[in-house]
Amino acid sequence: MKTNAYAAQNATTSLSPFSFQRRDVGQHDVQIEILYCGVCHSDLHTVRGEWGGTTYPCVPGHEIVGRVVKVGAHVEKFKEGDTAGVGCMVDSCRTCANCKEDLEQFCEKGTIFTYNSPEKQTGGTTFGGYSDSIVVDEAFVLHIPQNLDLAATAPLLCAGITTYSPLRHNNVSKGQKVGVVGLGGLGHMAVKLAKGFGAHVVVFTTSSNKVEDALRLGADEVVNSKNADEMKKHLNSFHFILDTVSAQHDINAYLLLLKRDGNLTQVGVPAEPLPLQVGSLIFGRRSLSGSLIGGIKETQEMLDFCGEHNITSDIELIPIQNINEAYDRLLKSDVKYRFVIDMASLKQAL
Repeated sequence: MKTNAYAAQNATTSLSPFSFQRRDVGQHDVQIEILYCGVCHSDLHTVRGEWGGTTYPCVPGHEIVGRVVKVGAHVEKFKEGDTAGVGCMVDSCRTCANCKEDLEQFCEKGTIFTYNSPEKQTGGTTFGGYSDSIVVDEAFVLHIPQNLDLAATAPLLCAGITTYSPLRHNNVSKGQKVGVVGLGGLGHMAVKLAKGFGAHVVVFTTSSNKVEDALRLGADEVVNSKNADEMKKHLNSFHFILDTVSAQHDINAYLLLLKRDGNLTQVGVPAEPLPLQVGSLIFGRRSLSGSLIGGIKETQEMLDFCGEHNITSDIELIPIQNINEAYDRLLKSDVKYRFVIDMASLKQAL
């Protein structure tokens, strides 16, 4: 079926109108009319070829919320008219050890991501959510809680699960002291979710203009990470720290803030390796780990949790015509805290 979208034709051109053919709805497929699509920093990296391996034309977008318009004959979980979401993945092998443990993001045979991945059914490349519709196997489609604002829910499909999963994996619970490094698209979700878990949340930032916002979002304390005295007050006191920063920074300063057996999980992806003082780990039996989004089962759990606690992202809603400007602003961290595209604007763009 003909699908209208915005795509990058190569690493240096702006995103512009593009049309392509989606596969027909198969017996286990769900077709979704896309209403809103979040803008993730990884969209920009992929479109501009900064991570390598981008196949052009590239239609980005993996924070998708929309309405089910057609279902295959064997679909059991969705019906026409349902509100549904699609996150970072649209398929996996489903048979390896990781897939069987509901960790499809670590599929040993290669996760099929929502865009810029090989598409099993057609032999082509997957195209993402900067488009008017998408066809996905129901096993990778998510139910959206009815009480949540749809536009503000879209970023939960990446920013939400990226921060929820490590909080959950590290058993963050009521009364624990949790640190969040950086207050951007990921960091602001981490604050909201950690508060939802009942933690005492401390935000670390280098921007004095973010203090008020951090407190508004639910932080109990805000620390200027450039201030050695402020940092020293928190030595050996955190159960868990989530680091969302993608720029070069001193990770050792945060490791020293962990209690014995505390963990720091990195979800930001700096372009260059971060220097590590191994002593920061050894003295205190601390650990450093990474985390990648979450499986489909855990993503649904996250959405349900957000529905129960009325958690959504702080967004700026934009028309698709402003996407290139939004990318430029994203590079300057000029958004509070996530751009979301109103896909109704795509009709006017063509």
